[in-house]
Amino acid sequence: MTTTPRLRTHLHASAILRQAGQDGRSAMLLRKGDPDAGSILVILVERNGSAVVLSQTRTPEGEAAWLRASGATPLEPPELSSYIERQTRFDPDLWVLELDAPDFRPPFEATLL
Repeated sequence: MTTTPRLRTHLHASAILRQAGQDGRSAMLLRKGDPDAGSILVILVERNGSAVVLSQTRTPEGEAAWLRASGATPLEPPELSSYIERQTRFDPDLWVLELDAPDFRPPFEATLL
């Protein structure tokens, strides 16, 4: 099993924001974590305010991928705030990105598991 090299977090976060914003969608950095080794949460927000959260993971082959960490049901704004608060307490190095994503499809290259 080989794994793809891990890009420094601040570069990866910048690339996601840039790629997501290319088609005019809103893409915001909500929280900056450790620039080298922090994990990234991506919040995909629908027009009605509901959201899903993607977290970084790896495929069984070791390739970079994303997991729908918030579950099958979209979160409403108060639930989302609580979710992010819990995650940042658990991982103070966490980066949080918010992207406009009608239909909850990531506006960046992503393998979803």
